[in-house]
Amino acid sequence: MTKKINWGIIGLGQIAERFAEDIQRSENAILHAVASREQMKAKQFSQRFHTEKYYGSYEELAKDDAIDVVYVATPHTFHYENTMMCLQHGKSVLCEKPMGMNTREVQSMFKEAASRKLFIMEGMWTRFIPATVKLFELLGSKTIGDILFLHADFGFKAKFDPMGRIFNKNLGGGSLLDIGIYPIYLSLEVLGSPSEIKAIARMSETSVDSYCAMLFDYKNEASAMLESNFEADTPIEAIIYGNKGSIKIHSRWHHSEKITLQKNGEEKEVFDLPYAGNGYIYEIDEVNQCLLNKATFSKKLPPGLSLDLIRIIDHVKDIIGLHYEADMD
Repeated sequence: MTKKINWGIIGLGQIAERFAEDIQRSENAILHAVASREQMKAKQFSQRFHTEKYYGSYEELAKDDAIDVVYVATPHTFHYENTMMCLQHGKSVLCEKPMGMNTREVQSMFKEAASRKLFIMEGMWTRFIPATVKLFELLGSKTIGDILFLHADFGFKAKFDPMGRIFNKNLGGGSLLDIGIYPIYLSLEVLGSPSEIKAIARMSETSVDSYCAMLFDYKNEASAMLESNFEADTPIEAIIYGNKGSIKIHSRWHHSEKITLQKNGEEKEVFDLPYAGNGYIYEIDEVNQCLLNKATFSKKLPPGLSLDLIRIIDHVKDIIGLHYEADMD
């Protein structure tokens, strides 16, 4: 009988709810405990998902010896301290993206995990859904030849709330960190790290970006055009162009269920790739397998990729003049 992985969740917002639903779909996982700073919220969440325990503080959960791995789903600015606390209590961690507020934080998190021989991974669920797996398969076989450029956007009209997570600078608000990370991630997987970065942004009343446009250039003369915004609804599509054709990842591309392949001079080929549940099950199962195999990182989303991702984000932040309290330390 395969050992089951005991999960804990800290930060019980909407993402945590969808994640918890998918843990229940996994054959190798049990949602053992949840924690919120509000005891009643933790109790209600626990009752809904039938967890064995619930806690009114994150540290209590981190001290629970039965837990193998903690999903950190708190606001961005708390990822570093929450992850470090879990690691220091001997828990492996899946930390929701962005993993940290800057490169220094992310480097420290990986260093801490390595020193304790614990598993750690950034929660970039996009990497593991069937559409992304198929995309990498097509690109790996050079189906559209050499990549020339890609375009990816992520935007939606958000109600302005200075205290809400999206616009609150103290919670790591802004389109770049919240949704711009997805187009940057795609460009990194497809083209690697850029040799030159250009960016422009518009700032909200709370001094975080409500719009960010980026142009990445590469040594092989490829380019990436990327956008994120809270100002307007955009297609949320990604298209990768090569010298032999193109691949379109349909909306919403970061968890798409359809890819269209267009080879030059040929009929379009459409791949329907539905995902199970809310789409987090594949990420959950990747973590389960890594832990069962005693791996300290995922080869599909290794520390080096997350470090490259946050370095690029830091560069864009510098260009557009976006700085958080964590950047001042």
